[in-house]
Amino acid sequence: MSTNKEKFINALSRTGREGIDKVLRRLEDSGFYEAPASTKFHLSRKGGLLEHSLNVYEAALGLWEQAIRIRPDLEEALPLDSVAICSLLHDTCKADIYVESVLSRKKPDGYWEKYLGYTTDYNAGLPLGHGEKSVIMLLSWGLELKPDEMMAIRWHMTAWDLPMQSPEHKESLNAAKARTPLVSLIQLADGIATGLFER
Repeated sequence: MSTNKEKFINALSRTGREGIDKVLRRLEDSGFYEAPASTKFHLSRKGGLLEHSLNVYEAALGLWEQAIRIRPDLEEALPLDSVAICSLLHDTCKADIYVESVLSRKKPDGYWEKYLGYTTDYNAGLPLGHGEKSVIMLLSWGLELKPDEMMAIRWHMTAWDLPMQSPEHKESLNAAKARTPLVSLIQLADGIATGLFER
């Protein structure tokens, strides 16, 4: 039986995309495979980011199959290599922000206890935001991203990003969604993985 890391590497390698080998090496160096997916919200444990990325990939494949069944004309706008790259690499930006820390929490009996958890350090690496940081990291590592893929990765956070965004950012998001269905597919897959698979 394959490990999560093997599944991830195999799925990305199957895309055949120029630069994917270099990206895989950089992910290894950045601690991607050991990082949590969050500090306390979902998969806050070692390897959580890898597990989340695979969950988003599985959700994206399921959505892709349904979309093509209902709207076969979308197949050209939703190439499977793009679905794989965006779903597996959308949170590349999280690889270097988590720090293992000793935290405190209140137990049901009212007493406090220490536990090992995670905090974030946004000063590490490149403090550039979220989706945009993933895009910049992947491009700087030599991955050839298509414009639709850049938009899908950049805007995968949608609802969580929008309260902090300017009207211009909201217009850009709407324009990106109008330009490619890949943006909506990755947003939905991320929400399904986080809200359903990782409850």
